[in-house]
Amino acid sequence: MAAPSIEGAERAAGATALQRLQARARRWWRRLQKQLRPAGARRAIKRRIPRSLFGRSLLIIVLPIVVMQAAVGWVFFDAQWRTVTRQLSEALAGDVAWDVESYEADPTPSHFARIAERAERVQSLSLAFQPGRTIPVGRRPSLIPTFDDALREAVDDKITQRFWVDATRYPAYLDIRVQVRTGVLRFLAPRERAFSTKGPVFIFWLTLVTVLLTAVAVAFIRNQVRAIERLAEAADAFGRGVDVEFKPYGAAEVRLAAQAFIDMKNRIQRHIDQRTTLLAAVSHDLRTPLTRLKLEAALAEPSPRIDGIKRDLDDMGHMIDDYLAFARGEDGEAVQAVDIAPLVEAVASDARAAGASVTVRMDPELIGRLRPNGARRALSNLALNAAAHAKTVRITAQVPGSGGLILAVDDDGPGIAPDLYEEAFRPFSRLDASRNQNRQGVGLGLAIARDMARGHGGDVVLSRSEMGGLRAELRLPG
Repeated sequence: MAAPSIEGAERAAGATALQRLQARARRWWRRLQKQLRPAGARRAIKRRIPRSLFGRSLLIIVLPIVVMQAAVGWVFFDAQWRTVTRQLSEALAGDVAWDVESYEADPTPSHFARIAERAERVQSLSLAFQPGRTIPVGRRPSLIPTFDDALREAVDDKITQRFWVDATRYPAYLDIRVQVRTGVLRFLAPRERAFSTKGPVFIFWLTLVTVLLTAVAVAFIRNQVRAIERLAEAADAFGRGVDVEFKPYGAAEVRLAAQAFIDMKNRIQRHIDQRTTLLAAVSHDLRTPLTRLKLEAALAEPSPRIDGIKRDLDDMGHMIDDYLAFARGEDGEAVQAVDIAPLVEAVASDARAAGASVTVRMDPELIGRLRPNGARRALSNLALNAAAHAKTVRITAQVPGSGGLILAVDDDGPGIAPDLYEEAFRPFSRLDASRNQNRQGVGLGLAIARDMARGHGGDVVLSRSEMGGLRAELRLPG
């Protein structure tokens, strides 16, 4: 078999490299097409758009301003500033070329003195002769190299000698050096001879106007967004049972939404008041015959039947209390600083009276901002629910690392299946073998506790306890 030639190997290697390059180009093109698809483009844009109304409104107003100012600046830079700079550079290069040619024609000191005097008087150039010197090597970096290049190109077109241009050493002058036979001719020219000084001023005012327009837009948008934030704060406070004074202001659409919220709030409040009044009246009307029945049962001769009637009457009393508590909620109770220790000890004492062995673990000097009666009712419902289904109960009060307050109740009872946790919070829910089914109530214990917690801005969460039963955490904000 003949050995492959060098030319064949090179062609094969070139073909392989070309194939790899084509495959890479195809992969890049597929990625680009994927990004440019409408759905992909929309997702990419959504990821980069601000999520807040303030950010989006600011983007809508400021982005066109910035784009317009940038376009105006670019048109000025490209069409005006660059053209003027080129013309000025050509004029300066012509003066430099004329002086160099005049000196080369007669390099005597007297003739150089006349050239230097005329350059300073007529051309505004400072000319010096450096005998035996050579021009520097390399360039000094410039902030705007485009204009330096325009000057170099103009000088290069006018003279045939080697030259060196520096526009950075002196803020107000340009340094131009030309190599002649006997040394170096050095020109110092005012910067205005080559560069238009109006350009930076125009850019400054353009930037200043952009900043001022952006500041006005920020102030205006912030005022409009603040009205929406106040509306959201009022809605959140109303959801937590806090009645706040709220006056509509802002744009007409925001005022309309705020007025609709106020009307809705008033309707809901009337409904709550009517419900509370109705249930309070029903409770009062039922308590009167219930009290008479209890009195008659107490005066009757003791018997197993009378004992059953007494238990039924007690259950009816607890049901009426639960109905009224659920209907009233927190009853407008104000939030205040509360010492947690007495509250927890009172709840623990009630749970012990229910027949459970109760232990308390508590961080020292715990102070929480809450509604004392509402928080005690919620924690008491959790503790009594645990005491009704377990022998041992533990109440824990602590401040987690993230802040706030956690009041937890653990027990060693049968617990609840995890898939029934949310079902247990439903009002009047009665689960088979459920902890939510109060022995002396109607299944409102956990519902009332969660309602109280959420009225504080917190929640009640159920989980498996390390004691083997149920763990109910009353989580309250700080």
